[in-house]
Amino acid sequence: MSLTKEKKVELLVKFRQHEMDTGSPEVQIALITTRINELNDHFKEHKKDHHSRLGLLRLIGQRRRLLNYLKNKSLDRYQNLIKELNLRK
Repeated sequence: MSLTKEKKVELLVKFRQHEMDTGSPEVQIALITTRINELNDHFKEHKKDHHSRLGLLRLIGQRRRLLNYLKNKSLDRYQNLIKELNLRK
């Protein structure tokens, strides 16, 4: 259910802004989106897992706040990220 180290490194390399970047909004949003997608797959099999569903809602809210921050800070970076992650906005 959690991200493997290899998957995390792959996302870091794809979305980072510079060599040592691990905390930019793009990287954080990519990691959260991957976790959200994995939880959605989990819920297809475990429909009554309400405890994890609360964690999913928390992740969705955190991603929404980071997306709003990025949209206010840099609209170009926001639009590129939305396109790359195939988010509906």
